[in-house]
Amino acid sequence: MARQIATNTRVTRPELIEFLRSRHRAVLSTRRRDGAPQMSPVTCGLDDSGRLVISTYPERAKAVNIRRDPAVSLCVVSDDWDPWVQVDGVAEVLDLPASLEPLVEYYRNIAGEHPDWDEFRRAMAAQGKSLIRVTIESWGPVAQGGFPARFADG
Repeated sequence: MARQIATNTRVTRPELIEFLRSRHRAVLSTRRRDGAPQMSPVTCGLDDSGRLVISTYPERAKAVNIRRDPAVSLCVVSDDWDPWVQVDGVAEVLDLPASLEPLVEYYRNIAGEHPDWDEFRRAMAAQGKSLIRVTIESWGPVAQGGFPARFADG
């Protein structure tokens, strides 16, 4: 069996957006008050403006941390963890009522049409949902795991 060799592929912004569009699993890294990292596994999507979006509650650590320090990083992974990419950006937290229509867009872009959008809006309002929006500022290469290149020949 041939060994899979690890790769790191630099991508343009349009290529990054295409990569992110079909991947909805990520680990979000924010900073605690003392500067230590706080990580959260999240479901994410892209909004129509190419920002990463995450549904949350206003009292979650990630939302609290972002309100204090909006610099974030996400490691967006494929369903089987490989390939992945690190994305860095500036986040904002939208609370109700401002979060309601962006939550509709979030759902639509990840899961498609909801059978009852009025019901969805009522549920989001009843739950007090917020939305984190990350403007992408930089990103690393799309990485694929495997052996180091020195193992390519055997």
